[in-house]
Amino acid sequence: QVQLVESGGGLVQPGGSLRLSCAPSGGGFTINHVKWYRQAPGKQLELVATITSDASTNYAYSVKGRFTISRDSAKNTVYLQMNNLKVEDTAVYYCDAELERGPFTIPTRGQGTQVTVSS
Repeated sequence: QVQLVESGGGLVQPGGSLRLSCAPSGGGFTINHVKWYRQAPGKQLELVATITSDASTNYAYSVKGRFTISRDSAKNTVYLQMNNLKVEDTAVYYCDAELERGPFTIPTRGQGTQVTVSS
């Protein structure tokens, strides 16, 4: 069974950086359109960044200029580089992806990775 695996979260001081990764595990699927979401305690799910199969990107206003979403097709992985992190970036970050194999497309969400920005 294919799963979406996220990694790279952790604790960082304000102004620091983290890089999140999102990749399928098992099943021979190719990662396609990807959306990174985040959810802070007591807040609604927020769309942070998106990337399409042709590498077109979009960002939430709150992260534009600080976060970069990218893909490495050779590694079948999508990244979210987060720079100049702020306390308000603290949240669980989720990767949503369309996984493709032949004629099949499966929408999948990862388990989430915690990002904590604190001094």
